[in-house]
Amino acid sequence: MLWLLAEAPALPLDEAGKYVAGAYVVFVVLLVVYVAIMAAKLSRIERELRELAGFAEARGEDEKAAPGRGNEESSISDSLAPHGSRGGGA
Repeated sequence: MLWLLAEAPALPLDEAGKYVAGAYVVFVVLLVVYVAIMAAKLSRIERELRELAGFAEARGEDEKAAPGRGNEESSISDSLAPHGSRGGGA
């Protein structure tokens, strides 16, 4: 009896073909949806990188145009420090 179940296919081949084809169709549809999502994400990231590059170029041009501005980071940190603590002593 056990050998009979091992040799018999789960579904007749004429019926199983429809399910196999359906599984492939579902897989291909999911694959296409995944690729479309990744393409949309990649285009959004590229657009944001172009925007950031434009900001960086504009900032670089501003620094070239105004060479007397000095180091902004030190002026910002100095302005945030409490009064009387700039000199490093009492």
